[in-house]
Amino acid sequence: MFNIDNCRIGIIGLGYVGLPLAIEFGKQLPTTGFDIKKERIDELKAGQDSTLEVTPDELAGATHISYTDKIADLADCNVYIVTVPTPIDSFKRPDLSPLESASKALGNIIGKGDVVIFESTVYPGATEEICIPLIESVSGLTYNEDFFAGYSPERINPGDKEHRVTNILKVTSGSTPEVADFVDALYRRIIAAGTHQASSIRVAEAAKVIENTQRDVNIALVNELALIFNRLGIDTEEVLKAAGTKWNFLPFRPGLVGGHCIGVDPYYLTHKAQEIGYHPDMILAGRRINDGMGAYVAECTVKLLTQRRIYVAGAKVLILGLAFKEDCPDLRNTRVIDIIDEFKNYHAEVDVYDPWVVPEEAQEEYGIAVIPDQPAANHYDAIILAVGHRQFKEMGVEKIRALGKEQCVLFDVKYVLPKDQVDARL
Repeated sequence: MFNIDNCRIGIIGLGYVGLPLAIEFGKQLPTTGFDIKKERIDELKAGQDSTLEVTPDELAGATHISYTDKIADLADCNVYIVTVPTPIDSFKRPDLSPLESASKALGNIIGKGDVVIFESTVYPGATEEICIPLIESVSGLTYNEDFFAGYSPERINPGDKEHRVTNILKVTSGSTPEVADFVDALYRRIIAAGTHQASSIRVAEAAKVIENTQRDVNIALVNELALIFNRLGIDTEEVLKAAGTKWNFLPFRPGLVGGHCIGVDPYYLTHKAQEIGYHPDMILAGRRINDGMGAYVAECTVKLLTQRRIYVAGAKVLILGLAFKEDCPDLRNTRVIDIIDEFKNYHAEVDVYDPWVVPEEAQEEYGIAVIPDQPAANHYDAIILAVGHRQFKEMGVEKIRALGKEQCVLFDVKYVLPKDQVDARL
């Protein structure tokens, strides 16, 4: 019924997840990549990837791929893979609008016998409760009779050059046993690390959403430990290194928890839990702790400025790094913004410098004018090293301190600099 060699694959969404996947399939099978942003399609056709996840050589190596911003161009495909974002709104509720739009668009082009595979992170049940009914409604086709579905959660780690789509084991699932086998075999075609076939779509959805929820809760624990140890005058890193000498101690470190996964996925699970009448205390407590770390960094810096009799209102503050993680231009859900907002509440003058970030994206997403060149020397009252980009590591403490005034406060959020040469760290 399902023949991989006859597959014509359509990838819906060409961001950090969709593009690497499209490239791998495009090396072997006819693949069409679709994105709603024309400028994204134009850059890919020109052999460039602004996310830096795929090199020009890798783009050129996918000889069976084409790109389009017109959904109708995917009508000849028979396997569709949806990799659109699943963010949260300002009230920290799941925002399924990109997924809903993709499902409706699919309804206009999907045909009998076709398979649609979702990779976007959702709560258990969302694929079959939200997406499939939309496809049915628009297409007039019947699920598991006229078309079929699978779910294979993405495991892309932006900026990670070691863990790539092909060498990360892939979870797969399908809406029938036959479809599950087909989806699993399809991914095994490109995933060298192999696959794990889940028993149902709901199990695969749940597996994905707890991957990052588990990390979030563990980071929340060490963040809370940092809050305690800082009040006790104990260096948190020293404590963690000492505890880490035990073989089964987990090596988490405190910090800002942002990005499109760890800082978002738990809210999908808690939303579903509350929908069925269960209040997830531990997960939400962890989220509150992690979401408060940016404000905590700012408050600690304000105290140090005050102790040095530097007025916070009007103080010049430099934030080094805006991306949600090191050596990556990804701005999605960066919690560095919390530090910036807190300083603005004190009427401080905040400059942001990040050599990885596209200034236009920072302006569009957050209204922040990123400094285009390296900051001026001897100019700042406080410097916060918020993201551990390699450029900041290469600068070292002397060059970073040279950007500040004599009494400048230096806060190292990422443990990049020697502890005896900074004024504070988590």
